[in-house]
Amino acid sequence: MPVEMSRARFDELVSEALDLVPERFAAAMNNVVVLVEDHNEEDPGLLGLYEGVALTERDSTYTGMLPDRIFVYRSPLLEMCGSEEEVVDEVAITVVHEIAHHFGIDDETLHELGWA
Repeated sequence: MPVEMSRARFDELVSEALDLVPERFAAAMNNVVVLVEDHNEEDPGLLGLYEGVALTERDSTYTGMLPDRIFVYRSPLLEMCGSEEEVVDEVAITVVHEIAHHFGIDDETLHELGWA
């Protein structure tokens, strides 16, 4: 059974997950915004998504670009979890996973590190 949680509480968990990012990585995040959406229209089961140009791919033509976006999808995360504690863990994993993409880390490496 999906976990029931207010939007405000879920947003709080995303904020807390961002606070877990080590300062040196948080300081290096450049031109990126984290957004909470209910679900992804194209893939409703998707937990998170990074849209943008990874820091490792940016060059001199990148200036003036709109911010990269990290989406955290509330409904599939709540549906997959059986308790609030699980939601806390899965939100943190999702946030770290998508931030890693911002730094140019691919899914294979994340899987090897246990963050997939």
